[in-house]
Amino acid sequence: MIWVGWRQQRTETLIAAGILALLAVVLIPTGIAMISAYNHDGLAACVQPGASDACQQTVAAFTGRFGQLSHLIDWFTLVPGMIGVLLAAPLTSQLEHGTYRLDWTQSITRGRWLAGKLGLAIVTGLVISAAFVALITWWRAPFVHLHGRMDNSVYDSEGVVVFSYTLFALGLAAAVGVVWRRAVPALVVAYVGYFASRLFVDTWLRQRLISPLSATFAPDRGPDLDHSWVLSEFPSDRLGHPSALLGAPCPPGADACPAPGKVDVSYLHAIYHPASHFWPLQLVETAVFGGAALALIAFAGWWTLRRTA
Repeated sequence: MIWVGWRQQRTETLIAAGILALLAVVLIPTGIAMISAYNHDGLAACVQPGASDACQQTVAAFTGRFGQLSHLIDWFTLVPGMIGVLLAAPLTSQLEHGTYRLDWTQSITRGRWLAGKLGLAIVTGLVISAAFVALITWWRAPFVHLHGRMDNSVYDSEGVVVFSYTLFALGLAAAVGVVWRRAVPALVVAYVGYFASRLFVDTWLRQRLISPLSATFAPDRGPDLDHSWVLSEFPSDRLGHPSALLGAPCPPGADACPAPGKVDVSYLHAIYHPASHFWPLQLVETAVFGGAALALIAFAGWWTLRRTA
């Protein structure tokens, strides 16, 4: 059964492996060049707070040199969804063309047939996701050392959330496919749904998964926000209340006062997720997408066994 399942899924598996190989062709040479530049310029000494002006200029030059490529890599966060949807295609295609009936006339039960189909797709998706995470994590290492990994574009491609993204796309495509029984439209709709779900989580839900920290501080004595995810930062009074625009004329006899339309920046107030929140956020988000994936896969299995003649 495993051999038959592999033969039915090998085209999609090879396409997914080809996507990963294409990423490797792009990332490995540039990653080697970037790591070499990072080590040659001594940027490891520039990651501490209060780095010298020379360090800051060196970091800015490094970011300017490789930043455009990093922005291109940001789009690779769509790859786990493509892999998941792709691996759901064999099941949907069999239901569309009715070839599952031939499989059901063999000596295996329907449940074992379905477990083989879904199990092979799940294992393949997890293996390819692991390779994807390893490749992206290696490539981004210099940028992570300099800027942290709380930015959405980095966060989405590292840690364990990638595995849940792949399984969620797989489950959504399988659930839509077993009901609709039209492979191509179902996969397109599933990917659109995956993209919309990711967009909702990235822009609204993620920052609320765990409580952020807040701090009020003088501009030169605040927490290290360089590697943090800053949700908001604004001038405030010492209690953290936003400072109003100071447009009134200077009082008579004042030595100095803010210019009209400016704000007093004696204090700043920030709401942020520090670097230490990376793994708590990852685990909670993985549970959200992973739980949804398991529910969708279970639904696809139930519908196939109960509603398919």
